[in-house]
Amino acid sequence: MTEHEKPMTKKSNPGPASGIRRSTTILALFLVTLVLHAPTQAAPLSEASNPVPAAAMKLVQSCMDPKVALDSQAIATLVDYVLEPKPKREADLPKLWKASGAYYEFDTRIDFPSFLKYSFSRQIPSILTSPSSLRYSQWIDQGNSRRISNISDLSPSEGQPIVLRGLEHVEITPDLNTGVYYQYDLKKTLILLKHKGRQVLISVSKQADISDVGKKGFILGKDDDWNYHYSGEPGSAKAGLGWVKSYIYDYFSVGVYVSTGSSPPAVRSGFFSWIRAGWSGVNFAEPRHVLKGLQRHARSSKSVLESPRLPAPSQVASSYLKLSALPRNVLADRYAALQQARQQLAARKGNAGNASANRAETVANIPREQILSELMLEYFKTTLGKPSLLESRGI
Repeated sequence: MTEHEKPMTKKSNPGPASGIRRSTTILALFLVTLVLHAPTQAAPLSEASNPVPAAAMKLVQSCMDPKVALDSQAIATLVDYVLEPKPKREADLPKLWKASGAYYEFDTRIDFPSFLKYSFSRQIPSILTSPSSLRYSQWIDQGNSRRISNISDLSPSEGQPIVLRGLEHVEITPDLNTGVYYQYDLKKTLILLKHKGRQVLISVSKQADISDVGKKGFILGKDDDWNYHYSGEPGSAKAGLGWVKSYIYDYFSVGVYVSTGSSPPAVRSGFFSWIRAGWSGVNFAEPRHVLKGLQRHARSSKSVLESPRLPAPSQVASSYLKLSALPRNVLADRYAALQQARQQLAARKGNAGNASANRAETVANIPREQILSELMLEYFKTTLGKPSLLESRGI
């Protein structure tokens, strides 16, 4: 027998048991491979362990304290989340700092530079792109090296965001559920950047202190008409809650605005918002209330920015500058007419009694920026084809 010859041996016939063992081994190896290579399933957005709400909070902390450096990884996490496909565009967020939260996103058919010109310009009041949420707002620079009239004039480089910080005084419209309206100050951080070639703006807000006491307001007719009555009287318009002294104890939010890169162009807005509001120190806000507020903002913002009758940003800014140039007494007369029109509409709808009429705000005590914003909205309504409360008065 040569070294290449092998002795003849009898082949054994494998039985059923050995076949089962082999199948079991193969299945086990397949499962191990599947586990090792499968993508990690993230916790739901409502869980505190999810990295997305945690990333939002890192930006909120930097907004609170400028000494806290911006976290570039947190920014990337948020932008990537807003852009990724999802089964639903809304979700509850984990309760943080005793505040209830919700996420909501929506797309607006507009190019990114135009979006910035309408929504983040000193020459166009914020109320015009958020008419069902804002009564007025006023921005105060904090620590910025130069005064910026239009953020769209700035051009960040990839990996080098432009950061603007300020304080914003805000008064909001009556709440859909309670009719209460509030005013408060927000610490604000605006971050303009490029992310993977896309244009992005991130707006971070953190309430500076407890709001003023909530006051009784009314939505006059449909919310989409943007007509509201402000009584100046503490309390709520909701039955049984007229006595309540309510406050917004805390509010913090991260808004991500990013170009979708689609054709026609669109901007996706994703909001991570939390609120703690109520009375006697108790938070009565729930995620569904936060979501309802975000959806309300989305409806009015889209109706403005997607309107075929929307004038060019330069035209809107020009109208605002002309209005701003009017003497205080002329503005006061027009604003008094607007107040009277609101009062009459409220009376016709049974929303305002004598108490509200007696406590009407006096024009002398109203900030000029508020007068300009509210008058500008009335002119804007006419431009967009909506009825204005000042039309019947020939103003």
